[in-house]
Amino acid sequence: MVANKMDVCVFTGVDLCCQANNHTHRTKEMDVDRLLVRRGQPFSFALECSGSPPQPPDHQLTLVLHLGESSVHMMATGYFSGQWWFSQQSAQTELLITVHSPANAPVGLYKLAVLLLSADGEILEEMAPESFYLLFNPWCKADAVYLPDEELLQEYILNENGILYQGSWNQITSLPWNFGQFEKDVVDICFEILNNSPAAVKNPEMDTMNRADPVYVSRTVTAMVNANDDRGVVLGRWDGEYSDGVAPTRWTGSVPILRRWSEGGAQRVRYGQCWVFSGVACTVLRCLGIPTRCVTNYSSAHDTDGNLTVDYTFNEKLESVSTGRKDMIWNYHCWVESWMAREDLPHGYDGWQTLDPTPQERSDGVYCCGPCPVRAVREGEVGLKYDTAFVFAEVNADLVYWVVYPDGQRTKASLNQKTVGKNISTKSVYGDHREDITAHYKYPEGSVKEREVYERAGRRVNQKYGAPAELELFIKHAQAVHGTDFDVIVEVHNVGGQDTQAHLTVMSSAVTYNSLHLGECQKKTASLTVPAQKEVLRLRYDHYGTCVSEHNLIRVTALLQESDHNLILQEINIHLTMPKLHVKVVGEPVVSRKLTVYITLTNPLPVKLTGGVFTIEGAGLTEAQEVPAPSGIGPAEEVTVKCSFKPSRPGLRKLLVDFDSDRLKDVKGAATLIVRQKKSGRV
Repeated sequence: MVANKMDVCVFTGVDLCCQANNHTHRTKEMDVDRLLVRRGQPFSFALECSGSPPQPPDHQLTLVLHLGESSVHMMATGYFSGQWWFSQQSAQTELLITVHSPANAPVGLYKLAVLLLSADGEILEEMAPESFYLLFNPWCKADAVYLPDEELLQEYILNENGILYQGSWNQITSLPWNFGQFEKDVVDICFEILNNSPAAVKNPEMDTMNRADPVYVSRTVTAMVNANDDRGVVLGRWDGEYSDGVAPTRWTGSVPILRRWSEGGAQRVRYGQCWVFSGVACTVLRCLGIPTRCVTNYSSAHDTDGNLTVDYTFNEKLESVSTGRKDMIWNYHCWVESWMAREDLPHGYDGWQTLDPTPQERSDGVYCCGPCPVRAVREGEVGLKYDTAFVFAEVNADLVYWVVYPDGQRTKASLNQKTVGKNISTKSVYGDHREDITAHYKYPEGSVKEREVYERAGRRVNQKYGAPAELELFIKHAQAVHGTDFDVIVEVHNVGGQDTQAHLTVMSSAVTYNSLHLGECQKKTASLTVPAQKEVLRLRYDHYGTCVSEHNLIRVTALLQESDHNLILQEINIHLTMPKLHVKVVGEPVVSRKLTVYITLTNPLPVKLTGGVFTIEGAGLTEAQEVPAPSGIGPAEEVTVKCSFKPSRPGLRKLLVDFDSDRLKDVKGAATLIVRQKKSGRV
């Protein structure tokens, strides 16, 4: 008791009814020993009293809420819109108190105190404060994040497992990801992230009040997931040098990252790339109660100068001569979408909002992006906040190739208006398969509506330039498996009426998924007399094995120069197919019962692998564990390792496994389990 001016204490204890409340508020997966509730939905607790009736006559109760430096006094009254209030009911020696929160209350960690007042308002007794978390409530119609579809909520709030899409637009690969938003202490870490934001440090009272708004909270999350400006969570790196941290490809989930950041005193975690940033942001936003999904945009433009084109500049030897900050086409780029109302915008822009935590460009001086209404992107309303022009370019920019001659003159070698923004993907609500949401972002290529949108966005609709070319250039390739040799076929077609002299240059190079050049694999030149002709470039593992990035991408560029200086340039990215781990779980999946997992890898490379490590984790199954591989794994050699774990929570669970070594990285595997509750023993 904090205060007591009565001879006998009226209050003897309090039961927050955590298990019952958390069940009805859909937070029981987070905890059953602490109170976690959603705004706009009542919750109840029991006051244990010393006598019957529990409340003395002519005395009244009041509740006091504290959130940060702010406090709210609640009275036992009828419903008042936008206000906290409570009702009470006597039962023997207890009082059942039901608290009603407004649907626009700030989210956060509240402290709740119960006061007993005399008839003239004097405080006679005060209970020690109890704590509870208040979260957004997408099940509440009055909440700005209300989503009226239970199947969508099961996926975008309650599902702890997901799939992130990688690869390339014509060879899409999937990466299972453990969001783990209900794992132990994750909710505490999510609010710790908000508390470390520059706005919270500078003006905590204003920041606390702004946390009523999902637009503000989600924008803060996109800034805090990356560590560029502040005490953010993940430091991005793309140059392949990760010896002082963890390679981005080794992560299989968000929870180890969040825990490492928190346990390190808000020190940034090394390292992440776009899918890591999006996975962590999705975890935080789902945990806070904002419906969120991860999205991948293939052939995603990074337009640094805002001209809605991506310009690549080469010399005649196919060497890049771009200067300054370079526009880039990312093989794929991951962000998140969150569902919310946009009361700060004109009518019609509620719903899915793009949020991008990867640090690409500053927005209002900070490395963050969004929330940007997806509908505004599709309609070309690039003036709407936040960052709609940047997102519009990511899915719509033109790709232009230029060739620069020694005298400084440059020639446009290629214009492609259909390269950027392909197969925009997210995990389906109805299973572990891909849903294409490209139509949410853009109208069909070449349609009248698409041209109208371009004009609205202030983009000139480029027309084809010059006379029709007599030569056409195509690049094809056989299936490319990492560790094997494969052919790339460059075809030159002559659609004119006579033979044509031309010079062909073909180069292959290792690149990262965001277009950083890591080294030339092979170059080949040929002088051609073209009716119609093929040129074959054989890429051997000896050519690419030592320089290929952890993203396993090879870029092939072909430049065709006619004798009259007409130019044609084509470029493709080849994604090397990776092996899969075989994961077998032995034992009956029951909470707290030991299971053994066997993980098998076959080395696909013609070289020995050293320094291999397997990493396993799974929400409700096990925290991240590392298992060393045998010291040297020879070509085509099969190895199996095992480890054990005990599931902690029932339900459909997914075990994720990663393998990394000196020459082979980012090899994944997974196993799905149905974990049952442990049966109680006989009395």
